Amino acid sequence: MVIRLLFFLVLATPLAAAEKRIKVFVGLCDNATQGIVKVGAKIGDGDKPADNLYWGCSDGLKSHFKASRRWKLEKTEAATGDPRILERLTFRHASGDAVLVAEAWRGSALKECYIAFEASLVSGEQDLVAFIGHNVLMDTPIKPVAAKAKSRPEAIVLCCLSDRYFRERLTDAGARPVLLTTQLMYPGSFILHDALEPWLAGKDRDALRDAAGLAYAKNQKIKAAAAKGVFARLDP
Repeated sequence: MVIRLLFFLVLATPLAAAEKRIKVFVGLCDNATQGIVKVGAKIGDGDKPADNLYWGCSDGLKSHFKASRRWKLEKTEAATGDPRILERLTFRHASGDAVLVAEAWRGSALKECYIAFEASLVSGEQDLVAFIGHNVLMDTPIKPVAAKAKSRPEAIVLCCLSDRYFRERLTDAGARPVLLTTQLMYPGSFILHDALEPWLAGKDRDALRDAAGLAYAKNQKIKAAAAKGVFARLDP
């Protein structure tokens, strides 16, 4: 009788949801090699992640996610085995249901960073892949990835005008864009941080756009409606 009861309980217990896998590629801000409006020398040095605008500054990925109550830093790798990748961090979400791996790519290797982003998209190893940094296609053409994703990974691209430059190539690669931009903008990691909450909750792309817009409005001290307009309206 006890064995039969245990067997029934095993059958009745739902399987645990698979852990969500998130990979983030951050191309460090670099005054020397990128076609950007120049920033301060310290935060615009693409060889020094600790002070970089997109990594070590308060709105950079490392600093913002380390300060978050929603994510816990589990691992830091300064020796990544690739001279282009200056640091790699692994975070776990407070829910325990998601792991995020973020890489700081040398600013002069921005093209290679984006190519690695697309390779990760089609690899089938991630549920969501994000790119943060300068819009590399404004500086140099990049041949679209030849392979196509077997699954349908989701993609976030936080750089200026990413909807115009990246939406078609992402969908052609078999990915599903969930957050893109329509204007020149500042790709602070507070945007990714807040957009991930509705994504993890299984909400639609409008919810991610709303969360991104509110985060951007708060950071830039502009009206929510104007901030929401920075992000593309994607079909359901």
